[in-house]
Amino acid sequence: MLRWLTFDRLKWLSFTHSTIYTCLLFFWLAHGFEGPTTVFGWQHGVGWIAMSLLAIAAYRRRLITVQLALLISVVGGVGPYAGSIGCVVEQRRRGAGATQPATG
Repeated sequence: MLRWLTFDRLKWLSFTHSTIYTCLLFFWLAHGFEGPTTVFGWQHGVGWIAMSLLAIAAYRRRLITVQLALLISVVGGVGPYAGSIGCVVEQRRRGAGATQPATG
């Protein structure tokens, strides 16, 4: 199950989620853009649920650490940037071979 799930794919999905959240914030702050705000709001909400489930699956497969799984799952609802930053930090910690299993 979820054999396609890798650390790199989870990282890029996290970046995508952060981009959606940025669009949501932009249209929300700009006022008068109820349509785009609603669309990006739904994408963020559903995206957060999907990212949370994928983070749990990635942790269970030892692709990511429990700390990164919590960043994505818990903090990601109000600030998905934390998960994206966490992925970058984790990748740097691992070095160039980011596909090796998590150790913590």
